[in-house]
Amino acid sequence: MTKPLQPIELEGIEDRLTGRPTPLPDGLLERLEAICDITTDVVATAEASRDWWPLALHWALGGSVPRRAAVIARPSSTAQVADVLAICNEARVPVTPAAGRSGVCGASVPVFGGVLLDLTALDSIGDVDAAAGIIEVEAGVFGPDLERVVNTHHGLTVGHFPQSFDIATVGGWVACRGAGQFSTRYGKIEDMVVGLEVVLADGRVIRTGGSPAAAVGPDLNQVFIGSEGTLGVITRVWLRAHPVAPAQRRAAFHLPDLSTGFEACRQIIRRGATPAVLRLYDGPESRRGRGGDGTTCALLVLDEGDEQIVDATMSIVHEVCETLGRRSDDELVEEWLGHRNDTTALQALTKKGYVVDTMEIAAPWSALDHIYAATTQAIMAVPTAVAASCHLSHSYLDGACLYFSFAAQPPADEVESTYVALWDAGQRAVLATGGNLSHHHGVGLNRSRFVAEALGPAFDVLAGIKRSLDPNGVLNPGKLGLPSPFGTPDWP
Repeated sequence: MTKPLQPIELEGIEDRLTGRPTPLPDGLLERLEAICDITTDVVATAEASRDWWPLALHWALGGSVPRRAAVIARPSSTAQVADVLAICNEARVPVTPAAGRSGVCGASVPVFGGVLLDLTALDSIGDVDAAAGIIEVEAGVFGPDLERVVNTHHGLTVGHFPQSFDIATVGGWVACRGAGQFSTRYGKIEDMVVGLEVVLADGRVIRTGGSPAAAVGPDLNQVFIGSEGTLGVITRVWLRAHPVAPAQRRAAFHLPDLSTGFEACRQIIRRGATPAVLRLYDGPESRRGRGGDGTTCALLVLDEGDEQIVDATMSIVHEVCETLGRRSDDELVEEWLGHRNDTTALQALTKKGYVVDTMEIAAPWSALDHIYAATTQAIMAVPTAVAASCHLSHSYLDGACLYFSFAAQPPADEVESTYVALWDAGQRAVLATGGNLSHHHGVGLNRSRFVAEALGPAFDVLAGIKRSLDPNGVLNPGKLGLPSPFGTPDWP
């Protein structure tokens, strides 16, 4: 079975966050141990208390983790999760849910210490309704394990293939509202969820959803999808699945500039064609391995499904792209498929002292040109910035996701301040020009400072839901910018 993957070497176990962690009350460890496996080993707790947040990679090389949990609790059933939460809620001890820890925003960092709730032992695949294409799966199941079982035994696929697919769990997909690289065909994770089993802060277990297109008040699935463990702990998910695709087609094109590329993608989607993959790279990214010359923009297209539908979709793609640009080598798609989940460059550049990260946002088609220009300019205006580029990775009827990559090479003592400056510049440029806060990486600790700004008056509604479902504030405190009884995170 798949296990969490270490993002980079951990050279020490000191806390990087300076506030005092929450002390565990007397007797809590014994009560937890009576419920499930626990460990207080300092190396194990340090390793489990971090994810793939790029700034934390620098901290790891410097000998620290953001904050080390006091104990890891590893329940193996929903009942055990409920018992752990009930005890911690009563004792006013923070609980941070975690599983694959593949997030890049610090969502599974236990900001105030306490209990790290490791959900990877919830690793069973339950009933499969082949007629309806509904799969029951526990939250700790990793993507490769899920796809292998449902492909082999049921001829199905969920179709959710994020870049973190090899190291992410189903619960993480849902809790952080993830998107797979084939999302234009299959949808984002919120489009795949039929129902949820959720444990609330006080230990109550609830079920949400369960029927197609139900109209029983608000969709409570959506309350918990993307909540990053702040409103409840997702323990079981019912997902929509599709027959394994019998046909697949690929094509690559080069468009004369990014604006023309945006228009090509818009026309394809607005005409009703939804190829699984529709990835457009700006000039700099096209030059890096996409066959571009630095000005032209590469567009990679892949579709799969019923042969007649795929043929019709690709016919529209060819018609639009060959009118606005030119056909390129289809091998570019194959090369992308072979390297799409490779993260070795991140570790290599981090070890060389570079500050490197990505920022994905969504916006209407009409705003993309302005957002691209304003955001890349804002990032490059930060001292020591050396690169800011972008690709379009997910498309919708009304808009698309822009995925920015950026890098800087600051002096060693300015790594953290440079990281903060890059994010302040880029994220606020996006918000000022009509983009949203996040498309699929979520919020975590890194983006928490922008949430109230991004939501405006609606932030009070989110805070009200938090108070109602978690009045003692024990669930993943310090995230989503929500007030916490344990204090304010001392970062940035």
